[in-house]
Amino acid sequence: MPEIAVIALGGTIAMAPDPGGGVAPKLRAEDLIGAVPGLAEAASVRASTFRRLPGADLQLADVVALAREIEAVLHDDVDGVVVTQGTDTIEEVAFGLDVLLDVPQPVVVTGAMRNPQLAGADGPANVLAAVRAAAAQALRGLGCVVAMGDEIHAARLAVKSHTSRPDAITSPLAGPVGWIAENRVRVALRPPRPALDLPHDLHPRRVALVTVGLGDDGALISAAAEAGFEGIVIEALGGGHVPAAMVDPIEEAAAEMPVLLASRTQAGETLRETYGFPGSERDLLARGVLSAGWLGGRKARVLLALLLDSKGPDGVAAALEGYLETGA
Repeated sequence: MPEIAVIALGGTIAMAPDPGGGVAPKLRAEDLIGAVPGLAEAASVRASTFRRLPGADLQLADVVALAREIEAVLHDDVDGVVVTQGTDTIEEVAFGLDVLLDVPQPVVVTGAMRNPQLAGADGPANVLAAVRAAAAQALRGLGCVVAMGDEIHAARLAVKSHTSRPDAITSPLAGPVGWIAENRVRVALRPPRPALDLPHDLHPRRVALVTVGLGDDGALISAAAEAGFEGIVIEALGGGHVPAAMVDPIEEAAAEMPVLLASRTQAGETLRETYGFPGSERDLLARGVLSAGWLGGRKARVLLALLLDSKGPDGVAAALEGYLETGA
């Protein structure tokens, strides 16, 4: 019988009625696994509660601490790990774990879109699917994944694409890498896993995420630079474009700190060589901005915050390019 550790962080899956109205994260890991029919036939499960927070309250420092906890658990004859959390930040937490962990055992992140008080609550089914995935030999060496709605998504590709539907987790760039059917775990795709040489002790740096809108003037870029952020990720229009009025503030920021160019579309790759007008991707890259490539803005922010601490501002460009190329 596989030995699987379930580590709870809180989130919708762990919500219970709050005296002030609505629901709040109150359930422990033991409560979550106790509500799953058939779990004992899937694996021998040990449970621990690492945090009891809404997904919105998690910090990148929590992700670093969680990665170290997972490493410790895996040294104790555990075959895989399941993390339960709020879906608000599931793509960032799962991606952070994928970057921070270099382990062969499966690490599976899951959650719920409907809290336990609602009809059709999806938490128990997602926990069971995640435990089965974590126990599957097919997932070894695949990196961190997100398992929800009987689909398995690579953490570096997964996004939350709906506010409330149970099928909110998608991978618009390439689709899910596998699925679960009749208790069988299937893996159809094994995308290359980028490698990063990161130190054990990390202190993520402050990175601003700025989304570009129609008629933007770049004031938020200047404000971020003045507010003490050590890096900026720009979610640009389309393939990596900004209004011409933003060019000067962006160039000034890029002279002081790493500035990454992503797309607000959350699908596709930031262009490098197609357009040549002021504010286009060619123009911005020529002014010192770095391409986030196939990473969306939220994941690029996580990666930049970690690289700034581990590689320093001058080492970000080489480490980023190496990561993007090995993962393509």
